[in-house]
Amino acid sequence: GRMQTGAQDQPTNGKEQQSMEEEFMWEEYLEETGATAAPHTIFRHVEVSLQSSFQPGMKLEVASKSSPETYWVATIITTCGQLLLLRYSGYGDDRRADFWCDVMTAELHPVGWCAQNHKTLTPPEAIREKYSDWTEFLVQDLTGSRTAPANLLEGPLRGKNTVDLIVAGSVLELQNLSDPLLYWPVRVVQNVGGRLRLRPVGLSERHRARDTWLFYLDVRLRPLGWALENQLTLEPPADLRPLLSDHDWQQALRDAQADGQKDALPLEVFKDHADLPRHAFRTGMKLEMVSPWEQLLIRPVSVTKVYSDTYFQVTLDDLCAEDTPRSTVCHANSPGILPVQWCLKNGVALERPGGYEGPDFDWADYLKQSGSEAAPDACFPDTGDTRGFAEDMWLEAVNPERPEEVCVARISRVRGRLLWLRLEGVLQPQSECIVDVESMDIFPVGWCEANAYPLTPPLRPVCQKQKKVAVGRIAELPRSVGPGKCSLVLKELLSMLINAAYKPGRVLKELQQLQEPGWDSQEETLKAKYKGKTYRSTVRIVRLAEQIPDFCRKVCVKLQCCPNLLGPDLMADKCPENCSVQTKTKYSESAAPFCPAAASFCPLLQHHSVLCCSTVLSSSAKVAMLGRSGVINCSPGITNIFKCDIRNENRGSVFNNNPVCLDYEACALLLLTLPTVQECMDLKLGPAIKLCHQIERVKVAFYKQFA
Repeated sequence: GRMQTGAQDQPTNGKEQQSMEEEFMWEEYLEETGATAAPHTIFRHVEVSLQSSFQPGMKLEVASKSSPETYWVATIITTCGQLLLLRYSGYGDDRRADFWCDVMTAELHPVGWCAQNHKTLTPPEAIREKYSDWTEFLVQDLTGSRTAPANLLEGPLRGKNTVDLIVAGSVLELQNLSDPLLYWPVRVVQNVGGRLRLRPVGLSERHRARDTWLFYLDVRLRPLGWALENQLTLEPPADLRPLLSDHDWQQALRDAQADGQKDALPLEVFKDHADLPRHAFRTGMKLEMVSPWEQLLIRPVSVTKVYSDTYFQVTLDDLCAEDTPRSTVCHANSPGILPVQWCLKNGVALERPGGYEGPDFDWADYLKQSGSEAAPDACFPDTGDTRGFAEDMWLEAVNPERPEEVCVARISRVRGRLLWLRLEGVLQPQSECIVDVESMDIFPVGWCEANAYPLTPPLRPVCQKQKKVAVGRIAELPRSVGPGKCSLVLKELLSMLINAAYKPGRVLKELQQLQEPGWDSQEETLKAKYKGKTYRSTVRIVRLAEQIPDFCRKVCVKLQCCPNLLGPDLMADKCPENCSVQTKTKYSESAAPFCPAAASFCPLLQHHSVLCCSTVLSSSAKVAMLGRSGVINCSPGITNIFKCDIRNENRGSVFNNNPVCLDYEACALLLLTLPTVQECMDLKLGPAIKLCHQIERVKVAFYKQFA
């Protein structure tokens, strides 16, 4: 099955028949196959997309801690997520007074804000005597510097990473595929971790088949206004022109330009776009190229047009005059362009040109017959840098035949900077493709999951051995949290819940959307660690005691889990979520999970998923701590997870330790099966069978008393 959260347009193929309960999990798949994930650090475009929008060296104005009505200029030294390390102007290279602040909570403003709002700029007392004329100092200090953008310090874009500044409806300009001097505006339909679904302005949802998918760092994307500023032409692509009248195209252009002026995309989006180097190709030169029109083929091509010192056109060599020539636009860093003899040197087959006669293709003879020259090696990017990719590494890759689909993929061969990929969830013959190591259509393991986008799993599941069952993370959580301020205790509680999840990033993403208009709340930064990476996000947390029950209930609803997972009160009479009648697609494999209120069987302890919803936790959190199962007590309400007896934080109190919720040790024992007992307790078959017989007797007694 596929994760559904957050994906507006779910790709479908033959895998849709796979059981929805069998969600593909990379960690288990890699363990079962003994495979290796490609290191996430070698996906340069993904690493860049995770960087902060704030850059070292930017200047801003900061409210003084000692006197809130006074401000001073500070420089960003470094960033860490939403945290900025700042140094007040005047300290020079002295870092002893550097300080951290959270861009979401600190009072930060762009340079010039104080002057516009009649606020006082006053240097810190520790350096006040350093200069006699601070005005002159500031003039020199700020000359040539760059202020932190206002829209990153306040408003809806405050503190967002660069990639998150691109929202649905944002307008950019897209370079024409067949003519680099032509552009046309496109609107962002969807942003998946920087991978943009783009629709030419003028077209509507009924034209969705014409959408383009590109990573936001692609050189074909430019800010609105780029074409006219660079004396280029705005013109809809030729293949789209018949879809609308000229009048409608021009009206769409005017509407897009008006939208761009009203709600301009921050220029920070383009700060990491690479400047293309000058090329040295000349018309008539020949080279080898991974064919953009065919799977797995490398063919001879010729330079047939030079547009500028940046762009040139190559055309597929074809000696059959009746065939329509196929051409594409390239630049010096284009992926897939290779020098003559590259295939021969790397043991890769080179397709002969159409109509070529002779048993074997020979470049020397071919160049002589055609009276042409090979493009010099100096024309090409470094063709030997593998960037750390190796055969049998696993990753996630776009299906070139269906760009909306991202698949589990394995590197089957590496030659220089080219990777041969096997798309494990795609039927042959479209199951293999060639990509460049710099391709922005490949992603590290876990990228889809982190961005709540469906991933096409392998067609055939691995011959599964018995899965290892880890000690339950939920059961390891403390019995209570606190005492302390309400917001701090709730922050700690949510952090524990996130880190107890098998997929922390997913839980964090769900909690990020948690807010109610009536709550007296504040934003707190929470972290999720996954695959060696740390993700940060802001979550709104309530501050008043009377709002705690509603907040905890909303958390449970958001995560589709039992309301007794956390909260101030035990739901003992009537379960508000009707746990006992929920279908297995919402909770787990069982159609009748237990809740104390329903006297059935708790979804919290289902062997399929501790938190009921398979998108949150999985096998490593499925069984409570076995080591604490020594005493069996089948009463459903004797222990607690989080008990909250709260008074408002402004009156000083917080979380006391009172019992609530379920007996995890008892229920953990009831969930044990023969394979689990053998693996977790390392018992031989005979003793394991005897123990399981005793467990079955306890189950029978449990059902007789409570079912």
